[in-house]
Amino acid sequence: MGFLKTSTMICAPLMAESVEQMVEDVKQAKAEGAQLVEIRLDHINNFQPHRHLQIILKNKPLPLILVYRPKWEGGQYEGDEHSRLEGLRLAAEMGADYIDFELKVASHLIRELKMKNKNESRTKFIVSCHITGTTPSEEELSNLASTMRATGADIIKVVVNVTDITEIARIFHLLSHCQVPIIAYSVGERGLISQLLCPKFGGFLAYGSIDGCSIPGMPSLYSIKQTYKLDYMNLETKVFGLVSKPVSHSKGPILHNPTLRHENFNGVYVPLFVDNLKEFFSTYSSSDFAGFSVGFPYKEAVVEFCDEVHPLAESIGAVNTIIRRPSDGKLIGYNTDCEAAITSIEDALKGSPISGKLFVLVGAGGAGRALAFGAKSRGARIVIFDIDFERAKSLASAVSGEALAFEEVINFRPEKGAILANATPLGMHPNTDQRIPVAEETLEDYELVFDAVYTPRKTRLLKEAEAAGAIIVSGVEMFLRQAMAQFNLFTDQQAPKEFMREIIMAKF
Repeated sequence: MGFLKTSTMICAPLMAESVEQMVEDVKQAKAEGAQLVEIRLDHINNFQPHRHLQIILKNKPLPLILVYRPKWEGGQYEGDEHSRLEGLRLAAEMGADYIDFELKVASHLIRELKMKNKNESRTKFIVSCHITGTTPSEEELSNLASTMRATGADIIKVVVNVTDITEIARIFHLLSHCQVPIIAYSVGERGLISQLLCPKFGGFLAYGSIDGCSIPGMPSLYSIKQTYKLDYMNLETKVFGLVSKPVSHSKGPILHNPTLRHENFNGVYVPLFVDNLKEFFSTYSSSDFAGFSVGFPYKEAVVEFCDEVHPLAESIGAVNTIIRRPSDGKLIGYNTDCEAAITSIEDALKGSPISGKLFVLVGAGGAGRALAFGAKSRGARIVIFDIDFERAKSLASAVSGEALAFEEVINFRPEKGAILANATPLGMHPNTDQRIPVAEETLEDYELVFDAVYTPRKTRLLKEAEAAGAIIVSGVEMFLRQAMAQFNLFTDQQAPKEFMREIIMAKF
């Protein structure tokens, strides 16, 4: 890698209920690549400061942050405040690397401890503030940071709980403008990018969970070290990501990130849990956010937020790829699904043309529109089913096909040699026992069955179609091909096709 390593450290928060388990977890965190760990003393049952701190500090393989969080700041400790603070004073005397104090108690404590241990102490003090409720504005956060710095803190820590991904922009602003080392992030599923992009904006540390301890909105140490490689992120790193809701099922990061690194492109690809497209694009409008994949349910809705739309995407009425044009910052929309889907079907048919065949499509959303236009471009006859009959009719008229009511799927009898394509989320993980309601006995009439769902690789529909003797094509093939085309658009370089195919084969 030709990029500078980041100074952001990777920290594992540990919440074991016994000291013995805590000691084991510290070793595990080190083995998984953490550079320091945060020990939550308030989670230890019957915590005894003198005895337990000695055990924890005696053989530590990594620097430790000690946190003894009271109930009033979202922690577990319910006892006497005087005893809690005595425990933290003791930790400072014993030479703990970092001690976390809540803003409410910090100023007099830090002054006292710095006076007391003037020369010998190497303990650094973190002053933390957990904000419940609304995320403060940039200005309010900046004022809060000044108040926290005034306590004598070596490092400050601000934790919010965003209700929308756009609020994380305020955290990024705080990280990049703060005058002292700072930890700032959001908890919960919508907060994930506050950890993943932390090194880009200069945060002191990012958190990652140890194996077997998943925390909403927190990446695992494994994904930080293997998928995202946060060590190599810096101010110049371009951000790409999947705009979707939900987003956790996406396999995009495990394909795009290794490919960006393989091609020596300074970029990262992250999941973006978006609730409101308009607010999202107006908030993340800088050149740092260089391109987006667009997933369910936004492929059609996103068209209106593009400044320009490629003619194919415009005729389809669905965009799955957006790039921010470097020259003027405009958002340009493309559709890489269409060719990806139709070529994966053509290649599986090994030269038997689609032209003239009956193409039965279930689902008229973004992926369905791409399939329908692809089938039309190859001269197929198209029948479309969708739960929203008006949507099916509108797509059918756009591709000179026929729309039928969704309830009719079960009774529909295709002609021999037809193609069936599922473009609904039915059968997607975790609901893998579902499938579109085509009658099982009709599956043998189809020459080929395609499923746009790619998790799992072989859906229930595909398993049953294969058993009936049809050629099957997994959504993984479409996913791979559209991702290759996206990579070309994102980077202006040719995608390494074999490399990407190898990743897909290994990881899916």
